[in-house]
Amino acid sequence: MISQSAPGKLYIAGEYAVVEPGHQAVLVAVDRFITVRITQAEDGGSADPAGHISSSLYEAQSLTWYRRPEDGVVMVDKQFNDYVVSAIRMVEQMVREAGDPLRYFDLDVSSELDDGSGHKLGLGSSSAVTVATVRAVARFYGLALDDMAVYKLALLATDAVQPIGSGGDIAASSFTGWVAYTSPDRAWLHRMRGIPDMGNAPGGSIEVNELVRMDWPLLSIRRLPAPRLTLSVGWTGSPASTPRLVADVQAHTRGAQDVAAYMAFLQESESCLSALIQALEDDDAEAIGLRIRQGRRLLLGLSRTSGIVIETPPLRRLVEIAQEHGAVAKSSGAGGGDCGIALCPPGTDAAAMRSAWESAGIQPLDLHVHVHDGADS
Repeated sequence: MISQSAPGKLYIAGEYAVVEPGHQAVLVAVDRFITVRITQAEDGGSADPAGHISSSLYEAQSLTWYRRPEDGVVMVDKQFNDYVVSAIRMVEQMVREAGDPLRYFDLDVSSELDDGSGHKLGLGSSSAVTVATVRAVARFYGLALDDMAVYKLALLATDAVQPIGSGGDIAASSFTGWVAYTSPDRAWLHRMRGIPDMGNAPGGSIEVNELVRMDWPLLSIRRLPAPRLTLSVGWTGSPASTPRLVADVQAHTRGAQDVAAYMAFLQESESCLSALIQALEDDDAEAIGLRIRQGRRLLLGLSRTSGIVIETPPLRRLVEIAQEHGAVAKSSGAGGGDCGIALCPPGTDAAAMRSAWESAGIQPLDLHVHVHDGADS
């Protein structure tokens, strides 16, 4: 049996702006995981072979998959967009391009990225399951992938399912630790793959193996040093849909009168993130705090411009309580619910802060920044 895990993520700053190509974000990987296990399918040699995918992420708990006769592409018994199936297809495309044989296998997914009753915590389960599947299937076929190759394959897989995301959560799950991320030129990527983009005709399609080896315009991912500030996380108990919130904000900032405000938001976010990354590299707690507060103000301004609620009342209370205890805090990710983060300087009474969160109906999460040691790369 092959087993590979990928961690969840949290945004520190740069959410919303990073969905635009060339814009930055800072994220962390956290120590809750999605694990993918693969075993050779028992019926792999039968006249009608099939593989199976089992996961609590599916309403039906399991899927049966088979291969399209003409090219061996994985197909499932239900037609729907699925990150696991897309990740399998992407890795197996590399296998086909190398001229190696495809095999049948059973795949099982287990997740720690919910509250135990099935409610997602906003830790990037879609990205984590994609990254874990890419790692597991690549290992099953004996493919050696570094973190950047894992990121690229996972982004290509998720782009086929939900193209609106920035890929920042994939970068954090692939590289782990504290990550500085700049989103790639998605239109270029679509042209390379021969996919029409924004009404434009597709370009020539190149092999996945070649695309993974290429430098992608605007893309940058690098591990940052961990600051001395301690990360604390609170969950509001209200799951939110990142794709829906991002789509709503983009739709409401495309009007003529809002374009200037949105462009100003992007420019100010870029300046804020550049300063935050420098502050993290310098381990300058005061400068980090200044940029976290600026990032929060930028999101509040975007909320006013778009009319979309990003910082809900529970998230606002989370921030206020953290500030009362000497920490800096903001919503994390798309907002609208889910999690908020607090960065606590040495000497912060984090236990008292978490107790106050609980009194306000906010669930503290026992999370720590996760850095892989290379064994799961």
